[in-house]
This record gives sequence, structure tokens and C-alpha cells, in this order.
Amino acid sequence: MKFKAFSITNEIDLNKIAVQCGIPKKFTWEEPLILKGNILKSILNREVGDSQYILVFSFGSVVFINQTHADEMKDFFQYIKSFEPEVNLAHAYTYTDDYSLQIEQTKEIELTDEFVVIPEYESFYPEIISTVLAKSVALEKTEEHLGKINDQLEVLIDRLEKGRMRVGNKRLAKMTAEIVRHEYNTHAYIMILDKPDITWTSNDANDFYDKMSEFFELNDRYTILKSKTETLYNIMDGFSNISHSIRGLFVEWIIVILIVIEILMTVSEYIGWLP
Repeated sequence: MKFKAFSITNEIDLNKIAVQCGIPKKFTWEEPLILKGNILKSILNREVGDSQYILVFSFGSVVFINQTHADEMKDFFQYIKSFEPEVNLAHAYTYTDDYSLQIEQTKEIELTDEFVVIPEYESFYPEIISTVLAKSVALEKTEEHLGKINDQLEVLIDRLEKGRMRVGNKRLAKMTAEIVRHEYNTHAYIMILDKPDITWTSNDANDFYDKMSEFFELNDRYTILKSKTETLYNIMDGFSNISHSIRGLFVEWIIVILIVIEILMTVSEYIGWLP
């Protein structure tokens, strides 16, 4: 089985798609929308094989299983865009990963960067592999976004080194909002710490998910992102304190100047320089 995962946006409303496809189910954050058979055929307007699936995840990832034609992927991204207008089709192929599932006579599961080898097929394998790939590419997108936030902070640090320490409240608020959004996308949307429902009912599925997660370093990457986010918050607090201190000092000087002017005016009136 061939897997191709993409991260195309931050959030996809699965229930909108389910309603349009006639799927009578309320989807939660934890489960993907699996499209296959006649439903997938009606979306792509072409014949699809029994082994072809598309899994759509609420945190903005899409995984194609045994979909080999680029036109099919392009058509499906356009279909998703009809529900999520903010999807940028030009960047839909930026964050992607390929993987495959192979069945061979082996005693243990063998994991590599490009494929996993299993001794016997189980129905939970496609969903778990898809889930790990979907989270991995979503993390990749989040990691790059964090890098862009760091670049913006570097500009502010350069200003600070040059003595231009004043930063507008709007800019500070905007950057803080970006950090909060990054943290929310990582924790609430991608849900790195949450496992698929199948892992709660099958020990084999749970063990396989743990192995896949460890191999793709999902938890480690999440920990690093969380640590970097906390560092960003500390830096923003420092900028905010400096900015507020400068504003407070400016206000204090204004008050001192006004007091001096008032004293000078009083003295001038007293000695007759002013009426």
C-alpha cells in the first residue's frame, strides 16, 4: 500500500464534508474522515479501486492511499478548498511525505524511513500509518512557521541592539497572537498526545502506533516545539517589559517637564514677568 500525506491548512471541518457526502455521522477531533468507494468516485468523477482511500484529518492533513495520479490529488484539493476557502493550492504540495506498507515473511515489524514491513496484514495498519504521517507533515508545517516567528523576533532583537527599543503595542500583540496560534495549532489541532480510537480496543494497534510515533519522533518534536514556544513567550515578555518601562519613563519625564513649567510660570507671575 502506497501512502502520500500532505498538510494543506490548519483546520478542516470534517462534518461539512460528511454532510455533503451523505455520511450520517458526527465526527470528533480524534477520528479522520475516510473516503472510499462510491463516495470517492463521486468526488473525483472517475473510477476508483477497492484499495484506494483518502483520509482527511481535522488538523488540516490529507493522506492518499494508493492514489497514483497527480490529477486526482489536485482535484481533491480543489474539492477541499470549496469547504475551506483559506486553503492555498499553490502551497498544498509544500509539506508532504511518502510511505509504503509491505507484507513479507518476517518475525518482527521492520520500520524504515520509506516503508514498514509487517508479517501479517491487519485492518488497523492503514489508519495508524496515515495518522502518524498526517501528524508528521502537520508538525513540519508548524516547525517552519515557528522559524518564521523566530525571524521576526530577530529583527526586534537587532533593533534592541541598536538602541531603538520602542516597539508598538500592535506589533507586540500581533506577534504574541502568532505564538499563541502556533501553540494552539500544535496542541489542540494536531493533538500529538492523543491516540487513534482503535488503539484503545486493540493492544496490537496500540503497540504499532507507539512504534510508529517513536520512529517519526512525534513526541520528541512536540517537546522541542513546546520548549521553543516557552522561550518565545519569555522573549516577548522581555520586549513587553522594556517597551512598558520606556513608555513609563517617557510619561514620568513629561510630568516632570509640566511641573517645571508650572513652577516657572508661578515664579514669573510672582516677580512680575507675567501678568
